[in-house]
Parts: sequence; structure tokens; C-alpha cells
Amino acid sequence: MARVPEGALRQPGTERRVAPYAAVTGVSTASGTFGELLQGVLPEEDSDFLVTLPIARWARATFHGTPGTDGVEVYPAHKRKALRLAEMITGSSATPMGGVLTVESTLPEGKGLASSSADLVATARAVANALGEPMPPRRIETLLARIEPTDGVLYPGIVAFYHRRVALHSKLGALPPMTVVGVDEGGEIDTVAFNRIPKPFSAADRVEYARLLERMTDAVARADLAEVGAVATRSALMNQVLRPKRMLSSVIEICRQVGGLGVVVGHSGTSLGVLLDTADPAYPQRVVDAASACSELAGNVTVYRTLSFDR
Repeated sequence: MARVPEGALRQPGTERRVAPYAAVTGVSTASGTFGELLQGVLPEEDSDFLVTLPIARWARATFHGTPGTDGVEVYPAHKRKALRLAEMITGSSATPMGGVLTVESTLPEGKGLASSSADLVATARAVANALGEPMPPRRIETLLARIEPTDGVLYPGIVAFYHRRVALHSKLGALPPMTVVGVDEGGEIDTVAFNRIPKPFSAADRVEYARLLERMTDAVARADLAEVGAVATRSALMNQVLRPKRMLSSVIEICRQVGGLGVVVGHSGTSLGVLLDTADPAYPQRVVDAASACSELAGNVTVYRTLSFDR
């Protein structure tokens, strides 16, 4: 797979280039999210939800289409979900078109960073651009619901999202920049298979998740990073009955020692991270200490920056 330098892609990063007489090209991007600030189940039916944490890592899709032809190819070949989505869009278009879809990404797969969702959102926008068709969020949701549970990366900023039924719950807003010092426990998690697992959450748990969502919504509105970190840590702990992280207690202790905001995890993935406030005067030392401790713990460490949006 071709590698895309971090920071080289921008959201929405969308354009359409039309070649004379024949070929058309659509290009678009979508960001990933470091796990979830919060994920659980609300008291009402069919209410599995998550809260996104957008990061400056991207997927980019490029669709080179030829009007009047059939068939779509995808590179790399294992991006079968993106291929299926491209075929769905071109197959329902009033403009018959085949072509070649290329998906590039700086997001590791199967780690809980929304790599698949970013691939699909970027693909939907790129193919629509080549076709000259609108691709608003509701259309993307309808398409993606036919493929797999999806993160809310099709919306800018931090959102609460019903990932299993692929629908927006609410837009929470934006937060000041943060850093995530992340570690990976290893392996890969299949999102579709994970979401088939029955959720072992009680009625009391569901009530607590509703309260946590209220707290997170209020914290984002107030840009209260300490509260954001506290809710994220509680969500990570509650998720231990569903997808336990063997390193969670150690990462929480590292966060406490370095003065971090809290711990965020890929609830359906293998990633854990310490949240840090980049505006904290002690940030330079905190990030060094956190990276050193996480490296000793896991043998790997990656530093991510969150995406900032206008508040």
C-alpha cells in the first residue's frame, strides 16, 4: 500500500477533476478516531452508541472513472468493503461508469482507530465526486448500514453516533487540541464479528451510560478536558466485561503518574492511550514521561494528535 505522509491530507479534502471527453477522477479523505471517548448502550432499544475522538490520521480514496464502462477494481485488493461500496454507488447512478478505486491510509487496521469507516467514507465521497452526484451524510449512513457497523467519522468534530444502526445521535462540538500517547496490545479485531457479541450490560449499566453521555456532552460544550478524560476512563473500565484490555490498569497508572487527563481505548480494538492537554505548561515533560513509560510497558508507542475544529 502506498503510504501517505501524516498531515498531507486535509478534511474534507474533496475535489473533482474532469479530463476532456472521457475519464473523470474523484478524490476525498476521511479522518480516523482514536478509539472512542465513550461507548456503551443506552436504556432504549437498539441504542448501542459511541463518542468519537477524531485524530490527524487519514484515509484517502481516489476513483478514476470512465463513463460508459462497467466494473470496478480496487487497490489494494483486500479493500473489499470499499469495492462493494463503490459498486453500490456506481450501480445506482444514472451515469453508467466503471473505474479504478485506490485507497491509501495512515490508519492501522483492526486496532480500533476507525480505519474501515474512514476508508468507506472517503470512498463514498470520492466516487460521488467522479459521478458529479451529492453525497450528504444521510446518504452515506444509508449506504454504510448495508455493509457494517460504522464510526461517526463522516461528521466533523466530536459526535455521539449509533454505530450499529449507522445514524447520528447528536453533535457534541469540538475540543481544544490534545495528544494521545498510544500503545497497541497486538492482534486485530474484526468490527463486524465484535458487534455480534451480546452486550453483557445491565439496566443499571445502561442508566450509567446515559449519565456518562450527559457528562461528556456537557464537558465538550465547556471544553472541560479533565472531565472528558474522567468519562473516557470510566468507559474504558466498564468495557472490561466485554472486550478486556490486559494493560488497562497499567495505562491508567501511567496516566496518574504523568498527570494525564485520562485513558481512552478502542473499545472494539486493541489500542489504549493516555490523553494529554497540549496547552498544559508541563505538557513537554508529560508527553516524554508518558511515551517512555508506555514504551516500557508495551514495547511500542505511537503519539497521535487530535483534530481541532472551530468551536
